[in-house]
Amino acid sequence: MSDEAVDFDYLEGFAAGDMQVVTEVLALFQGQAEGWIPRLDRADAEGWRDLAHTIKGSARGIGAAALGEAADRAERGDPSLAPELRAALADALAAIEGYLTRIGGG
Repeated sequence: MSDEAVDFDYLEGFAAGDMQVVTEVLALFQGQAEGWIPRLDRADAEGWRDLAHTIKGSARGIGAAALGEAADRAERGDPSLAPELRAALADALAAIEGYLTRIGGG
């Protein structure tokens, strides 16, 4: 895992350098992820694409390109891709934790 999981420069630029906005956005993402993780374990074919689509949009919004790509593949695939999506989500969350610790927001 590395900071490459999330492009924090992208997010900071998108927030016009307002670190309060950046930390709030990341906290929202973390909160959403808490709900996604158990759903990944029990996703069925019907709800799978909606879940993957939601993760894809949120990931791309914060600059988590690898997670967005994994979610895109999952959205076009099936629940058998859950381990790949779960791993990419874990990488993004670990990068966020490290970033927030470094900037004093976590």
